[in-house]
Amino acid sequence: MAHIRITSYGTGHHDAPTAADPVVVDTTALRNPPDDPAVRARLTQLTGRHADVAAYVLATPGAFDLLDTARRSIEQRIGDGEQHIDVHVHCYGGRHRSVAIAEILAVDFSVLDDYVHVHHRHIDRPILPARTTA
Repeated sequence: MAHIRITSYGTGHHDAPTAADPVVVDTTALRNPPDDPAVRARLTQLTGRHADVAAYVLATPGAFDLLDTARRSIEQRIGDGEQHIDVHVHCYGGRHRSVAIAEILAVDFSVLDDYVHVHHRHIDRPILPARTTA
């Protein structure tokens, strides 16, 4: 039985989790509620654990491909007999995109009767200001 530890976090907090060889899932290309004026007021104060936020994130073109790639990487490690698998799912702030994707992966792998632990490192931190690309 594999033990899977999924950690969501925001790279903007500058304290990423550590692990020897994690599966890394970069969600920064997915739609982010704080960046979208159409949903900012309604979704920003929620987290990726909320169904509306998860649906918003999953509506990004390529979101399901990202999930499929992550699933295949984890399944490969399970198939290789790894007993402890770390999965690091990140976005910039660690409240919306990374949390939504981490929760989906946790549900996916929980049905395999594997031990799955999810930790949302920055879910309760304040929303970070948007990055500038100057």
